[in-house]
Amino acid sequence: MNMIKQFKEFLTKSNALALAIGVIIGAATGKLVTGIVSDLLMPIISLVLPAGDWREKQFILKQVTDATGKVTVTSIKYGDLVGTLLDFLIISFVVFLITKALLPKKEEAPTKTCPECLETIPAAAHKCKACGSVVG
Repeated sequence: MNMIKQFKEFLTKSNALALAIGVIIGAATGKLVTGIVSDLLMPIISLVLPAGDWREKQFILKQVTDATGKVTVTSIKYGDLVGTLLDFLIISFVVFLITKALLPKKEEAPTKTCPECLETIPAAAHKCKACGSVVG
């Protein structure tokens, strides 16, 4: 019974439980973003992008055929790189939009300017925090 108590204490004091919950929520958010990108955005984007296998485009640097007839190709796969970059930009933009929609907006407290030192102070203040003068 003592080990169960120690395990509960470990979970609550080390924030392991909060970390586990964060990982699970992160994985679920990843699935949501992937679904939005692949099912909603990519069909629309594919109307704008050129047709064909543009992700398979490559610049061949060297092509060698050995004695057995096996061909070895050294190439730069720029189509795959551009596709990966495009995926990253789309996914990061969708994550930005989701985060912006879910995070609470900070409301700034009303302020006024001290007539003596021009320091910004809360509107409800009766005395300036910088110069000590009484403000009305």
